[in-house]
Amino acid sequence: MLTFAYPWLALLAPLPLAVWWLLPAHASTRTGLRVPFIERLVRSSGQQPHHGGVVAPRQVLPLIVLILCWLLALAALARPQWIEPPIHRDQPTRDLLLLVDLSGSMDTKDFVDASGKTVDRLTAVKQVLDDFLSRRKGDRVGVVVFGDAPFALVPFTTDLDLSRALLRDTVVGMAGPRTAFGDAIGLGIGLFDKSTVKAKTIIALTDGNDTASKVPPAEAAGVAKDRGIVIHTVAVGDPTAAGEDKLDEAALKQVASTTGGGFFRALDRDQLAGIYQRLDEIETRRIDTVSFRPKRDVYWIPLAAALVLSLLTQALRLLWRRRAPTPSQADPALAAGRAA
Repeated sequence: MLTFAYPWLALLAPLPLAVWWLLPAHASTRTGLRVPFIERLVRSSGQQPHHGGVVAPRQVLPLIVLILCWLLALAALARPQWIEPPIHRDQPTRDLLLLVDLSGSMDTKDFVDASGKTVDRLTAVKQVLDDFLSRRKGDRVGVVVFGDAPFALVPFTTDLDLSRALLRDTVVGMAGPRTAFGDAIGLGIGLFDKSTVKAKTIIALTDGNDTASKVPPAEAAGVAKDRGIVIHTVAVGDPTAAGEDKLDEAALKQVASTTGGGFFRALDRDQLAGIYQRLDEIETRRIDTVSFRPKRDVYWIPLAAALVLSLLTQALRLLWRRRAPTPSQADPALAAGRAA
């Protein structure tokens, strides 16, 4: 569909008529013929010299071409645009942040992978998370790892392959041996500050109790609730463990219930995979479809038409002048007299 960015320029179309009516005609002064025998010429010709002007006859074809070129120039100035067919784009409406525990207890080998081999907790978690992220098309995903302190491994991005690759490179203890779960929630809240989407979700995965946080998990969960952030907690530790490896299920349940999320317990890889399937059902993918129609400027078309029209007119005039007969060819008697 064709449209114009400045259609009001069409009001200038009658401007040449206003100039023709309001401005005086162009006049040029030329000196007449001066001869000493002017009186004899007057008597012999019977005409009296006088002041006046010669008005050149207006030709129809050049006038039509001039009008068309003016209208084409106005059309180019009005910035014609061709509107392309609509394009639909899916826009993410949720930011999903993963909190992954890398404390020393994640090195415990009590999970069985898909091949039946016994692996440590972090390896099992990464395998299941990799499959989980592969199905998050349409979400922006970020990853925070924590131990003694939390670190933003991947900021919010729609590049899920990047998130999966960096998550596969994590190792136990790279963030410290202890667990700073409350500080990890606080860092996640800070990452959501620049988020403009409506749905904000945190999936926190840990296998120990909080031993290194400056902010208790319960307080951090209260702040998350005020910011509209939902936290789902996944416990992968041994509930019967003691000491620093003890799993504080009460704290994880409180964090989840405070923000309106869910608490899940994973004792093996199959159960962990089932948790993420349930999270897929709870956190269904939400997408806003944004439609827009690209505009392509085509002002060059009327400009090119005006140029071609003017050049073609000039070529026809030159061709006509070449083929027009000379005065001698038009008057045979004059040609015969000159020959004599």
